[in-house]
Amino acid sequence: MLEHLKPQPADKILMLMQTFREDPRTDKIDLGVGVYKDPTGLTPVMRAVKAAEKKIWESQNTKAYVGLAGDPAFLDGMIGLVLDGAVARERIGAVATPGGTGAIRQALELIRLASPEATVWLSNPTWPNHNSIIKYLGMKMADYRYFDEASRGVDFSGMMADLQGLKAGDVVLLHGCCHNPTGANLDAAQWDEVIALLKAKGAVPLVDIAYQGFGDGLAEDGAATRMVAAGMDECLIAASCSKNFGIYRERTGILMAVARDDAQAKLAQANLAFLNRQNYSFPPDHGARIVSTILGDPVLRADWEAELEEIRGTMLGLRTQLADELRRLSNSDRFDFIAHHRGMFSRIGTTPEKVEKMRAESGIYMVSDSRMNIAGLNAETIPILAKAIIDAGV
Repeated sequence: MLEHLKPQPADKILMLMQTFREDPRTDKIDLGVGVYKDPTGLTPVMRAVKAAEKKIWESQNTKAYVGLAGDPAFLDGMIGLVLDGAVARERIGAVATPGGTGAIRQALELIRLASPEATVWLSNPTWPNHNSIIKYLGMKMADYRYFDEASRGVDFSGMMADLQGLKAGDVVLLHGCCHNPTGANLDAAQWDEVIALLKAKGAVPLVDIAYQGFGDGLAEDGAATRMVAAGMDECLIAASCSKNFGIYRERTGILMAVARDDAQAKLAQANLAFLNRQNYSFPPDHGARIVSTILGDPVLRADWEAELEEIRGTMLGLRTQLADELRRLSNSDRFDFIAHHRGMFSRIGTTPEKVEKMRAESGIYMVSDSRMNIAGLNAETIPILAKAIIDAGV
């Protein structure tokens, strides 16, 4: 049997990680993998996470299964964090998932159950795993313009023109904040226009929110997702706890289905539980328990929010420093967009050949589409990166 298997395409980001590890240079810089790093290069365990784990260790008296949907306290806590009362709780079905990727996978499985002929529309570009999972599931897929290579901002007119092709029942995947891979976000007025178009077309939004708190703040980063949930009869929301709680390896996520009424929400809830049973049965609990412990404890929550704000401020500072250094070296403002982008990533808008030149000559590792992880920088590496960008002729 196994001899009939075919080689699968390698994940570009995972390949980049492997190449980085094998590079013997000591001054190499990893801007590929999407994890936050402190100035020493460590991805730290957050203070509140350590405290929550200690609290769990001291009080937990069983490792028995949780329900198919996951811990109710986790579900309620995350619904509160993301939606903050934007829609009534009885309109929301939700399940815990193995990370944000698991939430996306379950969302697509739910779409396939409900409407197998629906086309899923993705921003161009988007996180590569979006395309990969949709293709693997054999679902219809289309894309809409999003990133303007000239301005390094959102190509909003192109986006809206492409979404005119929506049919009733189609699904549009939207990044709730901190767009991956570009770092370029819609503003509030643009979100209003997108929501109005989706309603007019009868399309369903699927919001992927993986970086809440990494952009403009917890409340600010959730604003667009709340606008979508409040403005639509139904929508799907996939949220990750990997970044803002720093629990990458715990694989903690949630999928929410916002329905038009409580009866539809109950039906969605039953189907979400069914899908969990088919794919992995009971969801992992440790990361979810950490999150619910933090969100349910005012002292831990305050400390978590304070540290998250420190992380966000660090990334904004790195953006400003890099933009300033590039302005100094180039004697132009053409890189100022880096300071305006939000989240972990920016796409600097150059060719794979120039990205490879930076890797070969300067040990700079970024994804071939020129996505770089801002959180992988520090005060010492910013001048090195800036010089490499200029020397490569970006």
